[in-house]
Amino acid sequence: MHARAALFDLYGDHLRSRGGQASVAALVRLMKPLEIAAPAVRTAVSRMVRQGWLRPVRLSQGPGYGLTPKCVRRLDEAALRIYRAGTLSWHGRWHLIVVEPVRERARRERLRADLTFLGYAALSETTWIGPRSSIELDNLLDGEGVRADRFDAALEGDPRELVSRAWDLDAIGEAYEHWRTEAVTLISTLPEGAPDDQVFATRSRLVHGWRNFLFRDPGLPPELLPPGWPGEKARAYFEQEAARLLPAAAAFVDRELS
Repeated sequence: MHARAALFDLYGDHLRSRGGQASVAALVRLMKPLEIAAPAVRTAVSRMVRQGWLRPVRLSQGPGYGLTPKCVRRLDEAALRIYRAGTLSWHGRWHLIVVEPVRERARRERLRADLTFLGYAALSETTWIGPRSSIELDNLLDGEGVRADRFDAALEGDPRELVSRAWDLDAIGEAYEHWRTEAVTLISTLPEGAPDDQVFATRSRLVHGWRNFLFRDPGLPPELLPPGWPGEKARAYFEQEAARLLPAAAAFVDRELS
């Protein structure tokens, strides 16, 4: 787990609900159970500041970093899908966006990665489709300086055929099965009565692995998924274990923040 990804997980999983800020010293202490050294934490924080995810703040414990509005939106969007923190409904219509061509390769790849994270799939180089609009879309397009036309669209045809073209459900299903096997192994290595810092580390790795599905699974409605979708079995295991380990992990975070 890289420092930047671990910090995103930490802010989203724990700090967002605790005011969204922490001192540098606390961040270093919180990353220690994940075997991420202080220099790596500071380098990752600096990068996240440059990218507009974090902002410097002065706290009573010393210099620290808080969430920017951009990061709050990203974390809230992620929580909606990770923890089902809201209702992900589908009304049989699609959110279609047609973006203007982007010449610069770096911007184009960044835009592609971000749209994929938000649950969209490319139908062509400039046309993207998702099961619902994203609260982050405006800020994403504004940040990249890209104009897009948007449509609330009804499909003439079989939506399952569209899904099969836009997303590789077989590969996503296999990834869920692989994740669940690894997650069971990870949890089984945690001894009974393990100290809070070890529980925090184990839960952080569990959440990190699950969060990676935000870049693969768009959160399609159940009626468009194959029977016996592996994602549901994997989600049930994640929700069970994430909730079971949360009290001890939260106790560690609270102690290191004080």
